[in-house]
Amino acid sequence: MSGAGKISLALGGGAGLGWTHIGVLRALDASPLEVAAIAGTSMGAIVGASYAVGKLDYLEDMARNANFRNILRFMDPHFKRGAVMGARNIEKELEAELGHLSFEELPFPVAAVAADLRTGDTIVMKSGKLVPAIRASMSLPGIFKPVQHEGRLLVDGGAALPVPVSPVRDLAPKALCLSVNLQDDFLNRAIAAGIAEENSKEPNSIAIVKASVGLSLRNLSRYSLALDPPDFAMSPPVGHIDIQNFTRADELIEIGRRETEKVIPEILAKLADGTA
Repeated sequence: MSGAGKISLALGGGAGLGWTHIGVLRALDASPLEVAAIAGTSMGAIVGASYAVGKLDYLEDMARNANFRNILRFMDPHFKRGAVMGARNIEKELEAELGHLSFEELPFPVAAVAADLRTGDTIVMKSGKLVPAIRASMSLPGIFKPVQHEGRLLVDGGAALPVPVSPVRDLAPKALCLSVNLQDDFLNRAIAAGIAEENSKEPNSIAIVKASVGLSLRNLSRYSLALDPPDFAMSPPVGHIDIQNFTRADELIEIGRRETEKVIPEILAKLADGTA
């Protein structure tokens, strides 16, 4: 990067759709822009932290080679109280790659966002050990067990702040802010779930639940962005892919790269005209 300008990133949650963020970062790396800070929710926290510590190549290789068998191994299914997935292998992988690091050791400010189930608060973690914060940020309710962290019961940050604009503005107040919202493409998500106007078949209960959750996430992300709008907002067209599908990284990374390449000229233009 040549340092023509700095950009902060609010990387939204989206489970398997989070591979899109890899493409976003690849496009930024190929541009004159420099990343000043990253705040991530759920998969946004994983990708953002991996980028900050120089492990994006490792994560991308893992993403592109993901299949049902190794995803199932990572998820560690069980039927214990509080969750259906143990995620022990995910934790081991995070510990192996990032376990020795704290937020304070990163080359630029990073934050991971979670939600406190006891108080309803949005929890922004930006100091201390990296792995517990990432693990908390990705704890999908009912799927992964909540994380006890510093006296709080933490779950996936998407329950409170799916696109963390305000946290990243706090980290880098002078940088332009780019948000990446993976929850906005509801129409294609409804079609993929089997709910479409031209479809005369009665949707099953799973399709109805998926579409309803997708609508809630879409609206929550829109409301949060309306309250704290970024300088630039991206809503990649990823709704045709199931949020629980982690095996389509090739397509998602390309979408992230393509959509970011569209907005980079606008960012550079704003920097050049001195309004940033």
